[in-house]
Amino acid sequence: MNAVYLAQDPTLADFGKDPWWLVLIKVVFAFVVAVLATLLGVWFERRVVGRMAVRPGPNQAGPFGLLQTLADGLKMAFKEDILPKAADKVVFFFAPTISVVCAVTALSVVPFGPMVSIFGHHTPLQVTDVPVAVLVLLACSSMGIYGIVLGGWASGSTYPLLGGLRSTAQMISYEVAMGLSIVAVFMTAGTMSTSGIVAAQGDATQLTILGTEVPAPGWYAILLLPSFIIFFISTVGETNRAPFDLPEAESELVAGYMTEYSSLKFALFMLSEYVAMVTMSAVTTTLFLGGWRAPWPITLWEGANSGWWPMLWFFGKVIALVFVFVWLRGTLPRLRYDQFMRFGWKVLLPINLVWILVLAGLRSIEGWQTRDRLLATGIGAGVLLLATLLWPSRKPKPKPSLQEQANSRPHGSFPLPPMDLQVPPSPRTKRVVAEREPANVAAGSDSREV
Repeated sequence: MNAVYLAQDPTLADFGKDPWWLVLIKVVFAFVVAVLATLLGVWFERRVVGRMAVRPGPNQAGPFGLLQTLADGLKMAFKEDILPKAADKVVFFFAPTISVVCAVTALSVVPFGPMVSIFGHHTPLQVTDVPVAVLVLLACSSMGIYGIVLGGWASGSTYPLLGGLRSTAQMISYEVAMGLSIVAVFMTAGTMSTSGIVAAQGDATQLTILGTEVPAPGWYAILLLPSFIIFFISTVGETNRAPFDLPEAESELVAGYMTEYSSLKFALFMLSEYVAMVTMSAVTTTLFLGGWRAPWPITLWEGANSGWWPMLWFFGKVIALVFVFVWLRGTLPRLRYDQFMRFGWKVLLPINLVWILVLAGLRSIEGWQTRDRLLATGIGAGVLLLATLLWPSRKPKPKPSLQEQANSRPHGSFPLPPMDLQVPPSPRTKRVVAEREPANVAAGSDSREV
């Protein structure tokens, strides 16, 4: 009976019953996960990018270079802490703290595993859960941007301010796409609780095809593939990771919003970036990859989703997503700012709206008979296909030739070089030669014109 209880999914009724010392253990565990995620995340990124660039990466400090990140942290702690003269001292000090606190707080509603026994107490492997836990995650993600914006503004410098403003526009653009992609999860799971969403992905979805019940995967990454792709792209933009790292673009803004920061304050910004990356990977795992549930074929083992084993599957999925973050950084170049904003507003947002409309239509006809459902689906697909084919497209104007561009320039424009790359003789030189008078030199009888 004990094993059966431990294999159960936690519900909202299982929270709020832990003693204070058990709550403290969970909070400390979440904080340790955040700190270790930063230490190991920096090392992991350096090693993976080094491997992709055919170089070793950190390999001197400790086994496999594992102590390199710890050495970097100690080095930052002993560096001089510089405060710019034009900075707002209070906001400049608290801005990195805001980013770190928001990133760590988001881990409090992420389920790491099912019900377990800790010193005789049956408790879920999660700090807490509420009926609107996903909204808590979105709020923490949005509030973390305040640290970047305030840090850039309080520095009293131009480049950090531009980085903070870019981060604001970036958050507005990609928060909308991220929120809409989660709507599909709410519609399918019927709850906003993170533990409830994980439980909803536990059972295989039964699809009726030609009157036959066919089991389908329960993961929303497969059932809601467009939402999963859009959500993950939005998380990359939300965490300011390459190729969307425009708030800290070194080639344009020196280091962006953190240009004037040094010592431990700079380390806190770095900590918040990697904690946010791990947190969003954990959120993606929870919403779309079944959370702590084991993937197939591990599920063939009856005890795969009970006890402490699910924590291993959960962190395995998180590490796989972090690898994708690093892979994108080592593969794709940074987007231009206009390309980045256009992609968020003109690509991700329309696709998301159309997908939610299609999903809502499919959900509304679930109770219909098979024939009516197929007829409605076919009509909807045909209308969508016709709209796609007949949608008016702006044809690009033919590009004028170089000579036409030169002829259309306004009077008084700066002179252009010759199109045939041959420099003509100067008109002034011709005029001077033509007006020059012949010089006569008297030299006896055989004088001649020179």
